[in-house]
Amino acid sequence: MEKQQFYYDNKIVKLFFWATVLWGVVGMLVGLLVAYLFLFPNYLTFAGAQPFLGFGRLRPLHTNAAIFAFVGNGFFLGMYYSMQRLLKTRMFSDFLSRLHFWGWQIIIVLAAITLPMGLSSSKEYAELQWPIDILVALIWVVMGINMIGTLLKRRQRHIYVAIWFYISTFVTIAMLYIVNNLELPISMSSFYSYSVYSGVKDAMVQWWYGHNAVAFFLTTPMLGLMYYFVPKAAQRPVYSYRLSIIHFWTLIFIYIWAGPHHLLYSALPDWIQNTGTVFSIMLIFPSWGGMINGLLTLRGAWDKVREDPILKFFVVAITGYGMATFEGPMLSFKNLNAIAHFTDWIVGHVHIGTLAWNGFLLSGMLYWLAKKLYKTELWSTKLANVHFWVGTIGILFYSMPLYIAGFTQAFLWKQFDETGVLVYGNFLETVTQIIPMYAMRAFGGTLYFTGFVLLAINLLKTAAIGEKVEDELAEVAPLEKISGKRAVKEKFHAWLERKVVLFTVLALLATAVGGAVQIIPLLVVKSNIPEIAGVKPYTPLQLEGRDIYIREGCNNCHSQLIRPFRSEVERYGEYSKGGEYVYDFPFLWGSRRTGPDLHRIGEKYNDTWHFDHMYDPRLTSPGSIMPRYPWLHKNTLDYSNIEAKMKTLQKLGVPYTEDDVANATASINKDMASIQASLQENATESDKFSNTQDKEIIALIAYLQRLGTGIKTNQTAQK
Repeated sequence: MEKQQFYYDNKIVKLFFWATVLWGVVGMLVGLLVAYLFLFPNYLTFAGAQPFLGFGRLRPLHTNAAIFAFVGNGFFLGMYYSMQRLLKTRMFSDFLSRLHFWGWQIIIVLAAITLPMGLSSSKEYAELQWPIDILVALIWVVMGINMIGTLLKRRQRHIYVAIWFYISTFVTIAMLYIVNNLELPISMSSFYSYSVYSGVKDAMVQWWYGHNAVAFFLTTPMLGLMYYFVPKAAQRPVYSYRLSIIHFWTLIFIYIWAGPHHLLYSALPDWIQNTGTVFSIMLIFPSWGGMINGLLTLRGAWDKVREDPILKFFVVAITGYGMATFEGPMLSFKNLNAIAHFTDWIVGHVHIGTLAWNGFLLSGMLYWLAKKLYKTELWSTKLANVHFWVGTIGILFYSMPLYIAGFTQAFLWKQFDETGVLVYGNFLETVTQIIPMYAMRAFGGTLYFTGFVLLAINLLKTAAIGEKVEDELAEVAPLEKISGKRAVKEKFHAWLERKVVLFTVLALLATAVGGAVQIIPLLVVKSNIPEIAGVKPYTPLQLEGRDIYIREGCNNCHSQLIRPFRSEVERYGEYSKGGEYVYDFPFLWGSRRTGPDLHRIGEKYNDTWHFDHMYDPRLTSPGSIMPRYPWLHKNTLDYSNIEAKMKTLQKLGVPYTEDDVANATASINKDMASIQASLQENATESDKFSNTQDKEIIALIAYLQRLGTGIKTNQTAQK
């Protein structure tokens, strides 16, 4: 049969190659700057003169840059290179390939602009506001069309295991992103919107998404890259095809159920928490199946690992994957989760995955592809080895101090003396104990970032000495048509691999079922979230204050969820009930406590305390590492959209009346005057609060003073 000639599109691979390097440097640099904020909380904002570079705004910028800019472009890089060669065809459409590339870079730039501006939905790994969410969905569909189109015109009958993971990534991320980011804009001309879910429902949907963003954006596509690039670098076949099948289907089916382990001991119904725990523990088996398959692919090639830095990166990456996917199921045990949750242990755990698994896998892939694209050897193999060792030491210095910090936090938070009183009743005392660990973490991050800069230099030098990147000529026989039915002795999975549409549908069903079983009953069965009579909608001023709280990213450091532990009830007050959050669009439970929980902060301190605390936390809490927010005392509160906000929330089920909406401005003015009078009453200087009545700080105080008071109102009514 006469062979067909065509060209592999290396130009699109080159674009994603350098985008991965660029955004890797940027994302890690932002992360490093954030790490030093724990030591010097005001150095980027110049003591509060520049609000755009505060921790609450930079932290989501770092996570989005690391996940979607660096790892995202790295996945697309590996996918565009490997799919063409595995399927023996050029990508379906050059136009769609470039639309995908430039569209994704525009999304990243928009994120880099809007997040420091405070335009955030507050949902972890999904902070982008609704216009950008729509663009993300459109560009993701563009990628999917290009992927499926390429699969349909392939010249290779069976699809290789790497592509199974690419397919699952495409369909599952589309489902996750759309469902989690359903939101209602306050107007088509505004970036502001409200999640269609509230409170407990929103928490469930968010961590179904959040956990599986890790699963299907940071894990499954990387596994696909592992299955292609590790065998290529080692020049060895994948250890076990059968294990690949078991690994793939069990992983994508089980992973999707595990999200609730992020919400153990919360107001989420127990049956959902327990389901998440069971599936999380089961997850260790397929995860380690993949790790074993990756490491055993190197059988017979371990002598090369001593000399080849690319294989070194791959070995540590796969080992990091194994460590993270062992620790994750262990953390889903309730007794261990009770210790680790809200501490820096979780941050250390996450970064074992991101720095070792994602960062090192992509580093090894970049080195390997540089040689292929530019048809030359690395400019400096020695420098690549230096990068490996500096990066590896950086991972250890980054993660180990955070584990120690996490253990320290957990023990200090829960420690009682012989009289039954909390030893560290002041939360700040537990923070000052771990500042040395934060310093070591920053040092480790500096080492890791330095290593990646060495990679960038090495790759730039390699490109300079190499050949110009050109499309690559290939010659392959066309695919013969055969019956769609299973051939004699053809195994089921081999048959399924040539039925691309059916394979894709089954992959989607495997991931959809877990979310449906957990989420749908929570949304439709009213008894899952008992009502509390005293919980009322936010007043207009409180609503504006809540939006400021979200804008400044306060939920990055403060939780609003008190678990039913003796230590937490003693420290913060009555444990949190699901019915208290019914008007929270979105929920703000948080995932970490760098500062104390705020769910019962309402009426605990007077208005002046909050005023001073936000101006400079050290005025009320000497030794605090919280940054200053003096711009809140200078910015005039803009409440021109308050009626649009309330009307939007009306549509979502918040029982605002038409009179409430019509009188919103008058209500704000009245409440602001009341807080201003309170500040004047407690003033220590006669003119200290003279020009603050219309400032943003007043709205934030109104919101903070509301937190946790609904249940107090209900208890008073019952008495």
